[in-house]
Amino acid sequence: MSSSRLKSRRSNEQGSKWSRILIAILSTIGIIDTGSITLNKWGFLGSLSCPGGSDGCDKVLSSPWGNVFEGNGFSIPLSFVGFLSYLAILFLAILPLLLKPSENKGNSYRKTWWGLFYISNGMTIFSIILISIMHFKIEAFCFFCILSALLSFSILVLSILGGVWYDPREMIFRGFIISIAVLLGGLIWSSSVDPSQSQVKSNDEGVSSPAVVSLSTSSSIALAEHLTSIGAVKYSAYWCPHCHEQQELFGKEAVGKLLLVECAPDGLNSQTKLCKEKQIEGFPSWEINGNIETGVKSLNELAELSNYKGPRDF
Repeated sequence: MSSSRLKSRRSNEQGSKWSRILIAILSTIGIIDTGSITLNKWGFLGSLSCPGGSDGCDKVLSSPWGNVFEGNGFSIPLSFVGFLSYLAILFLAILPLLLKPSENKGNSYRKTWWGLFYISNGMTIFSIILISIMHFKIEAFCFFCILSALLSFSILVLSILGGVWYDPREMIFRGFIISIAVLLGGLIWSSSVDPSQSQVKSNDEGVSSPAVVSLSTSSSIALAEHLTSIGAVKYSAYWCPHCHEQQELFGKEAVGKLLLVECAPDGLNSQTKLCKEKQIEGFPSWEINGNIETGVKSLNELAELSNYKGPRDF
């Protein structure tokens, strides 16, 4: 009888083993999802096949909300934060299962259940903010973003159902505090990167893109002149960080020689109708010799695509 009671007490202290296993599986899917996006944005992975249309994914992931930091040619995608979060969840899910039996193992179970609850709760609330931005601000659909939101919510439900909660009221109270903190922080962050809030109209014709500050080389100027001479066009949006990154590769003087088309409806000298006619969805996009190439291109890539024969000291 005492052995049965001890086994029951330990089971109550550990929570559901199957919930942990399912959480580990879901977090692994999340790691693959966010890791693939991160590697793609850093240029280590080719184009991603996005169910529902890659244009929507490109538009969402290249939007101002796609990065948490950008500067000096380097960016930290928001997907990388998600990758680290799923990695932490996987670690917390499997850690107690790997520990040797001991008197303190029950304590490890309880602490990791709290960790799983905290992280998944915060991720779920933040996912709601991102889905709202995707729908109302960007007006595009991204399968990878929806998948991550569903994974976060599922992990939260599993942590609640499978965890060790001696006082459910404490769990509800802590969850409420985390939700409010993440909600406020997320709203402040989203507002700070919102181009409609952070950009200033240079005149009545629309919002201008950030100024290019890098210096051009003689080769980048020659390439820009070559691209213009063959009618190559760069389609972009003032709010697109990758569009600005592309222009910084050319430098200030060379950019002035390019044929640029602003696609954002509220952008300076907007040509939205032309962009729609060309079926431009992702930014930046290059039209070279009748072909549309989407994404940031190195100057060497542009030289190859345009059959440029000049110097390449980029």
